[in-house]
Amino acid sequence: MVSHIRYATRGAVRLENVHPFQREMWGISWCFAHNGDVSYFDRNIFAGNDADCPTNTPKVNELNRSCVKIPWIGKSIGVEDTGERYYNPIGKTDSEAMFCSLLNALRARFDTLPSLPVLHAAIASLCNEVVALDSQYEGTTIFNFLLGCGPHIQFAYSWPGSREGSKVWNGLHYLVREPPFGSAHLSDCDYSINFASVTKDDDRVAVIATSPLTDDEDWVE
Repeated sequence: MVSHIRYATRGAVRLENVHPFQREMWGISWCFAHNGDVSYFDRNIFAGNDADCPTNTPKVNELNRSCVKIPWIGKSIGVEDTGERYYNPIGKTDSEAMFCSLLNALRARFDTLPSLPVLHAAIASLCNEVVALDSQYEGTTIFNFLLGCGPHIQFAYSWPGSREGSKVWNGLHYLVREPPFGSAHLSDCDYSINFASVTKDDDRVAVIATSPLTDDEDWVE
């Protein structure tokens, strides 16, 4: 399960900008939820870099922002930009553009779903490729996401940081709950739950969140 509460920094508060985003690839449903800012995929920046739009008006305007090609990533996994963009964003967030670019690179590299170690290595390489661009944007990249591949596989990546003028640290924290289950107390309200009363002996659950959700468990950043 993926749940996302959006702090709208790029893209208006509209339905098409709501996370998680979903696409189909290789007959598999993929979903993506992102916390952060990645200027490389900011439409206000890259919209002025494409000449494919059939208009004589200045490049950086609302018409062109809706038809420009999203940036390409993929050199790190051996795929060059051929100009094709099979997946394209519907909304105006950097998050959805980044998701589409990630899928475009994987689709260009693999004809079918590769083994999980190979897929993991490719996603890690693409993430490193995005982070390597951070120096162009004065270290403002905050890149935390959950990427779901079908109903049983989920990838997580974190390049944490704080937005300018903010004291909020945006990263990812996780824990794994497994037998013997105990109680947990929420960090933002006075509520506790005894997981032993709602689980089975063969249950094992991983929880990933921007910040720790409980104040009496050992979360790992």
